[in-house]
Amino acid sequence: MIPVALTIAGSDCSAGAGLQADLKTFQHFQVYGLTAVTCVVSETPNVVRHVHALPTELVLDQVELLLESYPVGAIKMGMLHSTANIAGLARLLQRHPQIPVVIDPVMIASTGDPLIETDAIAAYQELLLPLAWLITPNIPEAECLLGTSINAENFSAAARTLADRFNCAVLLKGGHLNASTCLDLLHDHGEEFFFEQERIDTQASHGTGCTLSAAIAAGLALGHTLSDSCAMAKDFINHALTHSLHWNNSRDERIDALNQGTTR
Repeated sequence: MIPVALTIAGSDCSAGAGLQADLKTFQHFQVYGLTAVTCVVSETPNVVRHVHALPTELVLDQVELLLESYPVGAIKMGMLHSTANIAGLARLLQRHPQIPVVIDPVMIASTGDPLIETDAIAAYQELLLPLAWLITPNIPEAECLLGTSINAENFSAAARTLADRFNCAVLLKGGHLNASTCLDLLHDHGEEFFFEQERIDTQASHGTGCTLSAAIAAGLALGHTLSDSCAMAKDFINHALTHSLHWNNSRDERIDALNQGTTR
């Protein structure tokens, strides 16, 4: 049977991030993708115009129905937006501990716009992250979760602290470090795996976190180990960045996009 993965995330009308990016990524890895929509976001890589959250009852009903109906091999969680969504999903996931859960703790868009209610951060920390198999924060997200700044010197210690605090594996993404390479660190129950690649000169950063975490979830649904899934995901995101797309719109503004599978 074709493996199945579920993304619980927001809808990005520009299709570069959110559940649209996740579906493209699942398709690349030949994994059948299911979606549970948490929010509808009116956005492009350049602006977030409006966020409309769906009722928590509808979010949970989507997830419950899909878990009842399909042999879900992995779950990716992205933009959850509200405390009510986080608390409800935490209760639901407790009934399915056998399913690997990859959580991308989406808090801030690449444009700098907030994508989560302020009081929802505590719910993330207390209720949801301890249920994850893997969390994939970037440095600003990790700093928010830890309440401290992160640099090259304490990068490894920060990943270890996150792993200990939430009792899960952590892929700490180092793209915000001021370096010529991009270094990510997987801390998996005492083991460390480093993934280092040359920094790619592109403006197509919108959706990189969504795409990476979805690729890891796809790898887990396929039965790969966590470290192998992260390695596959890193190669995929590097390809998507290297072959990124761009257009000029009617206002002569440049729009850049990851290439999660489009060929030219």
